[in-house]
Amino acid sequence: MSRLVINSVTKSYKNNPVLKDVRFQTEIGEILGIFGRNGSGKTTLLKILFGTLKAESIDISIDINKYNPQQNIFSKTIAYLPQDNFLPQDIKVRNVIPIYFQDGVSQDKIFYDPRIAKLENQRVGSLSHGERRYLEVLMISRLPQRFLLLDEPFSMIEPLYQDAIKDMLTTIKKDKGIILTDHYYFDVLQITDKNILIKDGKTIEVRDRKDLAENGYISQLKAS
Repeated sequence: MSRLVINSVTKSYKNNPVLKDVRFQTEIGEILGIFGRNGSGKTTLLKILFGTLKAESIDISIDINKYNPQQNIFSKTIAYLPQDNFLPQDIKVRNVIPIYFQDGVSQDKIFYDPRIAKLENQRVGSLSHGERRYLEVLMISRLPQRFLLLDEPFSMIEPLYQDAIKDMLTTIKKDKGIILTDHYYFDVLQITDKNILIKDGKTIEVRDRKDLAENGYISQLKAS
């Protein structure tokens, strides 16, 4: 069972510490939720793990072996879903899939998904936010990478697609280790196996909404 262990991550912007001592671990078969207020460093952390942003210091291992995120593009170990849409907007759905998947089996698993098949002739830019996000998450989930980083997969999309994405992630986690962050904390807590909160640059273990409230992430009223 592959395990991703983050022993320490530190990152500053213009001498302003954002991540001071972030530590956690997850493995294939788990979904880990990461909470934190705007500016707490959630997206920064995901970009560091993916290898597109460099940390001041970092100590990561996968299956006991030291791991360098800067080499991720070659190792194909971690995939990343950014907050912003990454698919070309002017291309039809049926034509965008082969851009990222060359083999027919992988293409078919996406193309014949019941929610995607009916959208085949629509341009990506004409899809609703939920339709587009579902397509993006589905494509990321079909990549060979063992670990997936998902930045706000639920935010601002229709409830129908929030539920569809939750079902998808719950299904694929048997073969993937999933790390996700989203302000829609209720949706996150519904599917995660464990959670952490980034506060003052450090990680705090979170079990439920009560822990989120006690650490100031949500109000006590919302936690009740």
